[in-house]
Amino acid sequence: RLEQPATDGDSEQQPVIDIVINNVVCSFSVRCHLNLREIALNATNVEYRRENGMLTMKIRTPYTTASMWSSGKVTCTGATSEETAKMAARRYARILQKLGFRVKFMNYRVVNVLGTCTMPFAIRLIPFSQQNRHLASYEPELHPGVTYKIKDLRATLKIFSTGSITVTAPSVSNVQQAIEQIFPLVYEFRKVRGPGDMPRTAARSHRGPHRAAVRRDRREFPVADEDEFDSLDDEEDDLADEDLMDYPDSDESWD
Repeated sequence: RLEQPATDGDSEQQPVIDIVINNVVCSFSVRCHLNLREIALNATNVEYRRENGMLTMKIRTPYTTASMWSSGKVTCTGATSEETAKMAARRYARILQKLGFRVKFMNYRVVNVLGTCTMPFAIRLIPFSQQNRHLASYEPELHPGVTYKIKDLRATLKIFSTGSITVTAPSVSNVQQAIEQIFPLVYEFRKVRGPGDMPRTAARSHRGPHRAAVRRDRREFPVADEDEFDSLDDEEDDLADEDLMDYPDSDESWD
Protein backbone atom coordinates (compact mmCIF):
# COMPACT_ATOMS: atom_id res chain seq x y z
CA ARG A 1 0.00 0.00 0.00
CA LEU A 2 1.39 3.36 -1.05
CA GLU A 3 0.59 6.82 0.19
CA GLN A 4 0.85 9.43 -2.51
CA PRO A 5 0.38 13.15 -1.82
CA ALA A 6 -1.46 14.69 -4.75
CA THR A 7 -0.32 18.09 -5.95
CA ASP A 8 -2.79 20.96 -5.97
CA GLY A 9 -1.58 24.52 -6.32
CA ASP A 10 -4.82 26.15 -5.20
CA SER A 11 -5.18 24.45 -1.84
CA GLU A 12 -2.64 24.93 0.92
CA GLN A 13 -3.23 21.51 2.46
CA GLN A 14 -2.45 18.74 -0.01
CA PRO A 15 -4.68 15.66 0.22
CA VAL A 16 -3.15 12.24 0.74
CA ILE A 17 -4.38 9.49 -1.58
CA ASP A 18 -3.79 5.83 -0.75
CA ILE A 19 -2.88 3.68 -3.75
CA VAL A 20 -3.65 0.02 -3.14
CA ILE A 21 -1.87 -2.55 -5.31
CA ASN A 22 -4.33 -5.39 -5.89
CA ASN A 23 -2.47 -7.62 -8.32
CA VAL A 24 1.01 -7.99 -9.80
CA VAL A 25 1.40 -10.32 -12.78
CA CYS A 26 4.86 -11.63 -13.60
CA SER A 27 6.28 -14.24 -15.94
CA PHE A 28 9.48 -16.26 -16.19
CA SER A 29 10.91 -19.29 -17.95
CA VAL A 30 12.52 -22.43 -16.54
CA ARG A 31 14.35 -23.24 -19.81
CA CYS A 32 13.33 -26.90 -19.82
CA HIS A 33 10.42 -29.07 -20.93
CA LEU A 34 7.76 -29.61 -18.26
CA ASN A 35 5.79 -32.86 -18.08
CA LEU A 36 2.48 -31.46 -16.86
CA ARG A 37 0.98 -34.89 -16.14
CA GLU A 38 3.91 -35.83 -13.92
CA ILE A 39 3.62 -32.53 -12.06
CA ALA A 40 -0.12 -33.09 -11.54
CA LEU A 41 0.50 -36.58 -10.11
CA ASN A 42 3.35 -35.65 -7.75
CA ALA A 43 2.74 -32.03 -6.71
CA THR A 44 0.08 -30.61 -4.38
CA ASN A 45 -2.48 -27.84 -4.91
CA VAL A 46 -2.44 -28.29 -8.68
CA GLU A 47 -5.10 -28.52 -11.38
CA TYR A 48 -4.27 -30.04 -14.75
CA ARG A 49 -6.32 -28.82 -17.69
CA ARG A 50 -5.40 -31.20 -20.43
CA GLU A 51 -7.75 -29.66 -23.00
CA ASN A 52 -5.96 -26.32 -22.59
CA GLY A 53 -2.47 -27.79 -22.25
CA MET A 54 -1.98 -25.86 -19.02
CA LEU A 55 -1.46 -26.59 -15.34
CA THR A 56 -2.28 -24.25 -12.45
CA MET A 57 -0.52 -24.40 -9.10
CA LYS A 58 -1.18 -22.44 -5.90
CA ILE A 59 0.89 -21.62 -2.85
CA ARG A 60 -0.21 -19.98 0.39
CA THR A 61 2.79 -17.78 1.20
CA PRO A 62 2.63 -15.53 -0.67
CA TYR A 63 -0.89 -16.38 -1.77
CA THR A 64 -0.51 -16.62 -5.55
CA THR A 65 -1.48 -18.77 -8.53
CA ALA A 66 0.88 -19.91 -11.27
CA SER A 67 -0.03 -21.08 -14.77
CA MET A 68 2.49 -23.47 -16.33
CA TRP A 69 2.90 -24.70 -19.88
CA SER A 70 4.92 -27.63 -21.18
CA SER A 71 7.25 -25.24 -23.01
CA GLY A 72 8.59 -24.05 -19.65
CA LYS A 73 6.80 -20.71 -19.52
CA VAL A 74 5.24 -19.78 -16.16
CA THR A 75 3.03 -16.80 -15.25
CA CYS A 76 2.30 -15.85 -11.66
CA THR A 77 -0.69 -13.76 -10.49
CA GLY A 78 -2.08 -12.63 -7.16
CA ALA A 79 0.89 -10.87 -5.57
CA THR A 80 0.41 -7.45 -3.98
CA SER A 81 3.91 -6.07 -4.61
CA GLU A 82 6.81 -6.58 -6.95
CA GLU A 83 8.91 -8.10 -4.16
CA THR A 84 6.33 -10.73 -3.24
CA ALA A 85 5.77 -11.49 -6.93
CA LYS A 86 9.44 -12.34 -7.42
CA MET A 87 9.49 -14.35 -4.19
CA ALA A 88 6.50 -16.39 -5.37
CA ALA A 89 8.07 -16.97 -8.79
CA ARG A 90 11.28 -18.32 -7.24
CA ARG A 91 9.26 -20.63 -4.97
CA TYR A 92 7.44 -22.10 -7.96
CA ALA A 93 10.78 -22.67 -9.65
CA ARG A 94 12.08 -24.39 -6.50
CA ILE A 95 9.01 -26.67 -6.40
CA LEU A 96 9.65 -27.72 -9.99
CA GLN A 97 13.30 -28.30 -9.19
CA LYS A 98 12.40 -30.60 -6.29
CA LEU A 99 10.19 -32.61 -8.65
CA GLY A 100 13.28 -33.49 -10.69
CA PHE A 101 13.24 -30.91 -13.49
CA ARG A 102 16.44 -29.14 -14.47
CA VAL A 103 15.12 -25.66 -13.80
CA LYS A 104 16.85 -22.38 -14.57
CA PHE A 105 15.18 -19.18 -13.38
CA MET A 106 15.36 -17.04 -16.53
CA ASN A 107 13.62 -14.11 -18.24
CA TYR A 108 11.79 -12.86 -15.18
CA ARG A 109 9.77 -9.68 -15.68
CA VAL A 110 6.70 -7.93 -14.30
CA VAL A 111 4.00 -7.98 -16.96
CA ASN A 112 1.18 -5.96 -15.44
CA VAL A 113 0.23 -4.19 -12.21
CA LEU A 114 -3.31 -3.41 -11.08
CA GLY A 115 -3.82 -0.59 -8.59
CA THR A 116 -6.83 1.24 -7.23
CA CYS A 117 -7.39 4.48 -5.36
CA THR A 118 -10.33 6.58 -4.23
CA MET A 119 -10.43 10.34 -4.61
CA PRO A 120 -11.85 12.38 -1.70
CA PHE A 121 -14.57 13.71 -4.00
CA ALA A 122 -16.96 12.55 -6.72
CA ILE A 123 -16.25 13.23 -10.39
CA ARG A 124 -18.45 14.63 -13.17
CA LEU A 125 -17.66 12.20 -15.96
CA ILE A 126 -19.44 13.84 -18.90
CA PRO A 127 -17.63 17.22 -18.74
CA PHE A 128 -14.36 15.44 -17.97
CA SER A 129 -14.63 13.20 -21.04
CA GLN A 130 -15.61 16.15 -23.23
CA GLN A 131 -12.65 18.21 -22.04
CA ASN A 132 -10.18 15.32 -22.54
CA ARG A 133 -11.73 13.63 -25.55
CA HIS A 134 -8.34 13.11 -27.21
CA LEU A 135 -7.29 10.69 -24.43
CA ALA A 136 -10.58 9.73 -22.76
CA SER A 137 -13.50 7.68 -24.03
CA TYR A 138 -16.85 7.44 -22.27
CA GLU A 139 -19.54 4.98 -23.36
CA PRO A 140 -22.07 4.78 -20.49
CA GLU A 141 -24.11 2.14 -22.32
CA LEU A 142 -21.10 -0.20 -22.38
CA HIS A 143 -19.14 0.73 -19.25
CA PRO A 144 -19.98 3.00 -16.30
CA GLY A 145 -16.52 4.57 -16.20
CA VAL A 146 -14.31 6.73 -18.38
CA THR A 147 -11.33 5.03 -20.00
CA TYR A 148 -8.29 7.30 -19.93
CA LYS A 149 -4.96 6.28 -21.47
CA ILE A 150 -1.51 7.71 -20.78
CA LYS A 151 0.71 6.60 -23.65
CA ASP A 152 4.13 7.50 -22.27
CA LEU A 153 3.45 5.49 -19.09
CA ARG A 154 1.57 2.74 -20.95
CA ALA A 155 -1.14 3.09 -18.32
CA THR A 156 -4.89 2.66 -18.67
CA LEU A 157 -7.20 4.25 -16.10
CA LYS A 158 -10.85 3.53 -15.39
CA ILE A 159 -12.42 6.59 -13.76
CA PHE A 160 -15.82 6.28 -12.05
CA SER A 161 -18.25 8.94 -10.89
CA THR A 162 -17.83 7.89 -7.25
CA GLY A 163 -14.18 8.96 -7.33
CA SER A 164 -12.77 5.45 -7.61
CA ILE A 165 -9.95 5.01 -10.14
CA THR A 166 -8.49 1.72 -11.36
CA VAL A 167 -5.05 1.77 -12.99
CA THR A 168 -3.26 -0.90 -15.00
CA ALA A 169 0.38 -0.27 -15.86
CA PRO A 170 3.62 -2.22 -16.42
CA SER A 171 5.05 -1.38 -12.97
CA VAL A 172 4.15 0.04 -9.58
CA SER A 173 6.03 3.26 -10.28
CA ASN A 174 4.00 3.79 -13.45
CA VAL A 175 0.79 3.34 -11.45
CA GLN A 176 1.95 5.99 -9.00
CA GLN A 177 2.91 8.43 -11.76
CA ALA A 178 -0.42 7.87 -13.51
CA ILE A 179 -2.31 8.84 -10.34
CA GLU A 180 -0.13 11.94 -10.00
CA GLN A 181 -0.99 13.00 -13.54
CA ILE A 182 -4.72 12.30 -13.36
CA PHE A 183 -5.39 14.03 -10.03
CA PRO A 184 -5.26 17.68 -11.23
CA LEU A 185 -7.42 16.76 -14.23
CA VAL A 186 -10.22 15.14 -12.23
CA TYR A 187 -9.97 17.73 -9.45
CA GLU A 188 -11.19 20.34 -11.91
CA PHE A 189 -14.41 18.36 -12.44
CA ARG A 190 -15.10 17.40 -8.84
CA LYS A 191 -18.69 17.35 -7.65
CA VAL A 192 -19.82 19.90 -5.08
CA ARG A 193 -23.10 19.54 -3.18
CA GLY A 194 -25.46 22.22 -4.49
CA PRO A 195 -27.69 24.47 -2.37
CA GLY A 196 -30.78 22.83 -3.85
CA ASP A 197 -30.01 19.60 -1.99
CA MET A 198 -30.21 21.23 1.44
CA PRO A 199 -33.96 22.03 1.52
CA ARG A 200 -34.84 18.46 0.58
CA THR A 201 -32.57 17.15 3.30
CA ALA A 202 -34.05 19.57 5.81
CA ALA A 203 -37.57 18.60 4.77
CA ARG A 204 -36.81 14.92 5.24
CA SER A 205 -35.34 15.59 8.67
CA HIS A 206 -38.42 17.68 9.56
CA ARG A 207 -40.87 14.99 8.49
CA GLY A 208 -39.12 12.35 10.55
CA PRO A 209 -39.85 13.75 14.07
CA HIS A 210 -43.38 14.74 13.03
CA ARG A 211 -44.17 11.18 12.02
CA ALA A 212 -42.66 9.91 15.25
CA ALA A 213 -44.85 12.31 17.25
CA VAL A 214 -47.95 11.07 15.45
CA ARG A 215 -47.01 7.51 16.28
CA ARG A 216 -46.51 8.42 19.93
CA ASP A 217 -49.98 10.04 20.00
CA ARG A 218 -51.48 6.88 18.62
CA ARG A 219 -49.87 4.85 21.35
CA GLU A 220 -51.60 7.00 24.00
CA PHE A 221 -55.00 5.58 23.02
CA PRO A 222 -54.96 1.83 23.69
CA VAL A 223 -57.36 -0.41 21.85
CA ALA A 224 -60.18 -1.79 23.99
CA ASP A 225 -60.77 -5.49 24.41
CA GLU A 226 -63.67 -7.32 22.81
CA ASP A 227 -65.37 -7.77 26.23
CA GLU A 228 -65.47 -4.01 26.70
CA PHE A 229 -67.11 -3.58 23.31
CA ASP A 230 -69.71 -6.23 24.24
CA SER A 231 -70.56 -4.42 27.48
CA LEU A 232 -70.97 -1.14 25.62
CA ASP A 233 -73.35 -2.77 23.16
CA ASP A 234 -75.48 -4.13 26.00
CA GLU A 235 -75.79 -0.69 27.59
CA GLU A 236 -76.85 0.85 24.31
CA ASP A 237 -79.52 -1.82 23.88
CA ASP A 238 -80.93 -1.12 27.38
CA LEU A 239 -81.09 2.59 26.72
CA ALA A 240 -82.86 1.99 23.46
CA ASP A 241 -85.57 -0.11 25.18
CA GLU A 242 -86.20 2.58 27.81
CA ASP A 243 -86.52 5.26 25.15
CA LEU A 244 -89.11 3.22 23.30
CA MET A 245 -91.22 2.96 26.45
CA ASP A 246 -91.34 6.75 26.95
CA TYR A 247 -92.55 7.54 23.44
CA PRO A 248 -96.02 6.55 22.15
CA ASP A 249 -96.54 4.28 19.21
CA SER A 250 -96.69 5.72 15.78
CA ASP A 251 -100.45 5.02 15.48
CA GLU A 252 -101.35 7.08 18.56
CA SER A 253 -102.02 10.79 18.21
CA TRP A 254 -99.89 13.48 19.84
CA ASP A 255 -102.87 15.44 21.11
